Parts: sequence; structure tokens; C-alpha cells
Amino acid sequence: MNWFDIKNIQEIDTPALLIYKERAEQNIEKAFALVHSVEQLRPHVKTHKLLEITEMMMKSGIYKFKCATIAEAEMLGMAKAKDVLIAYPVLGPKIKRLQALILKYPETKFSCLIDNIDTAKQLSNEFIEHKINVFIDLNVGMNRTGISVENALVLYKNSLNLDGINIIGLHAYDGHIHDTDVLERKHKAEKVFQLISLVQLEIEKFSEKKLKVVVGGTPTFSLHANAHQDVEVSPGTFIFWDAGYKNMMPDFDFLWAGIIATRIISIINKTHLCLDLGHKSIAAENPFPRINFLNNDEIIPISQSEEHLVVQVEDTGKYALGDVWYGVPAHICPTVALYNEVKVVENNEVINTWKVIARDRNITI
Repeated sequence: MNWFDIKNIQEIDTPALLIYKERAEQNIEKAFALVHSVEQLRPHVKTHKLLEITEMMMKSGIYKFKCATIAEAEMLGMAKAKDVLIAYPVLGPKIKRLQALILKYPETKFSCLIDNIDTAKQLSNEFIEHKINVFIDLNVGMNRTGISVENALVLYKNSLNLDGINIIGLHAYDGHIHDTDVLERKHKAEKVFQLISLVQLEIEKFSEKKLKVVVGGTPTFSLHANAHQDVEVSPGTFIFWDAGYKNMMPDFDFLWAGIIATRIISIINKTHLCLDLGHKSIAAENPFPRINFLNNDEIIPISQSEEHLVVQVEDTGKYALGDVWYGVPAHICPTVALYNEVKVVENNEVINTWKVIARDRNITI
């Protein structure tokens, strides 16, 4: 039996997202081995969106987390995580939702980002009675959110008279760095950190206050953690891993822990068949192949629609209707978000179902 084969798969409808619990636990241990201490780890929960995985991480000693949505933040509040950074612009109606979170989950310390004075003012006005901690978000090359390095000190100075916020650190996401060559990846990561250090030095010299630094994603987290022991790092994909990162960064030995099970639903002709794996069941942002089928490298994806995946094989006579194939998504994070629930596997058997509680935009708030 292969490690991914499921004994009771005939009881499981497809397409299904299978989470191999033991392998996820091993990935947490592997992450520990790549940093100096658990204190450095602030995992991003965007990948799994699962209360149970959050609790698994907390049981292992992780108590700081990063997230992108209010729902993910609420999931962390439900788990009684101690420290949660919402690494996404919080403005407009999201501010009221954040206030509600803080009231509902007092055991969790929430913080968020600012990258401009208008957002800082909005936050300050709403949190005037109870200050909220914020990080200045730096644009270090990702070019989506974050203030430019040269303007960060100005933002800090302009925010000093805002009584509702307390700037406690710097945040920088270098998701544009994903070189296969480790030395090149390390070189680029260090250049990013030099930018962060410049801002940190300027602000600390001006304020005489030590700043926290949260930096990196899965490709660079170990590089930052080992080069700078006082930083926090935020890997996300490591928990389930995927085919995209496996191919891109073979230096990591994380295990595939999130697998798609799909069935043959139609045999078209001698060389083509159809699976129940459409756009609605696997992230469609990547070009073919969007899935790496395990133990079957002859499969060539031909076309995909909402509920169908047509593939080419050498001889469809080797297959039967209802045959189950297992595959690793090219990108696991948005794939998880397509499922209401996941099937939990232990010892090659589905033993439980977990609700993907934070896939929706709101839970209760």
C-alpha cells in the first residue's frame, strides 16, 4: 500500500481534500528544525484555515500567528491563540469587525498593519479608548501593499500624535523571492533584510524604542530565522506543502500532507478519460498541470471546466469507471479554500471530518 492510499476510500465521495494528520505533524517538527526557537515562528494560517491545525500548532508550542482575513483572525481567537497579527489592510467596515473580535476574544492580543497615514488615522479614531498595536507594513519588492522604505520614517513620525494606535514593529513580506537556487534565494532575502534593518535603525534611533520585525514566507523563513535570531518568520504553505513548492524548492524536505482524491467518471475513447476534478475543486490560477498525480506520470491534462478534468493516457483499457486517483495540487492554499470540509487521514484510513471554518469571509463577526 502506498502512503497516500486510503483503505476506506469507497466510503468517501470525490473530489475530496484529504489531510494526512501524521504528515502535517511532521511538517511542524521540520519547521522547528529550521529555526533557532519556537519564539521565531508566527505561522500564517491562510494555507489551512482549520481550527484543528491551529490547535495542533499550539499544542506543539507555537503561540503567535499571522492571518489575512477577519474570519481567520476569529478562528485564532476561538483557539485562544495568544498573539495574532492581521497582515492585511484593516479599514472601513473591517475596523468595526476588529473591534468586535477584540471584545469577544479578550484572551487573544490582536494587531494589524498600517502603510499610510489615512489608514492609521481611521484606526486611531476608532481605538481612541483602547489602543491597538500596529506594525508598519514595508514594501520590499512584492509591490502590492506596504509603504516604501524611504517613506517609512515619515509615516512613523506622522503617526506619533495618533492616540489610538501603538506602533510596535515592522512587517515585510518577500513573496517575490522563490528562487530554486538556494544561494540566490539567500542573497535576495538578505538584501530585503538590509532594507528592513535600515528602516528599523532609523525609527529606533528616533524613537529610542525597540521594534519587532515580522518577515518572510515559506521560501525565505528559514533564511531570515537563521541569519537574524530576533526576528519572527511566517511560513504558511509548509504545513501541507504542494507540488509547486516541491518543484521550485527541492532543498526543503516538507511532506505532502494535503492530497486530492478524484474518480474516473467517464471513459471518452481509447486515450482520453474524464475525472471529477474541475476548476471548483482545485485552484485554477496555475497553467496545466494544476495537479501532480501520484504514482502515475503518464497522465496529460487536456482540458478543464467547472466540474470536469479531461486527461490523456496511453491506454484507457487499463482503467475502470470509479477508479480513484490521488494527486498533489500545484498550489494548496487556494485549493483548501474551495472545500467546506476536509477528510482527516490516519494510518491510511479516513477517521474524521474537519470543517474549513475560516474559508468563509465571516464566522460570527
